[in-house]
Amino acid sequence: QVQLVESGGGLVQAGGSLRLSCAASGRTFSSRVMAWFRQAPGKEREFVGGITWRGGSTYYVDSVKGRFTISRDNAKNTVYLQMNSLKPEDTAVYYCASSTSYSYTPGSFQSWGQGTQVTVSS
Repeated sequence: QVQLVESGGGLVQAGGSLRLSCAASGRTFSSRVMAWFRQAPGKEREFVGGITWRGGSTYYVDSVKGRFTISRDNAKNTVYLQMNSLKPEDTAVYYCASSTSYSYTPGSFQSWGQGTQVTVSS
């Protein structure tokens, strides 16, 4: 099992920035990719972006491209989500997840964090 703990959420004004962290522990050797998902009130959980542990390759949904950046520190087993130019529609609970495959579909992730709230005010 992989345990994931998110941190860094909070309240920020539109146009501001936040950096989220996701610390992984436990059976991390089998983890291939880490990803960020988010869920806004009344909406389905959606994929935001992901990164591979091995090469650091990233992938983002169109709505966050150019604004969000995912990075990782392999030595610390930690991934980050740098969010810039935040918009009110970015308001959601953000979750990190770990997968043993290279698929970014929600069902491919075996471990999930508890989530951290990000609120962007207008």
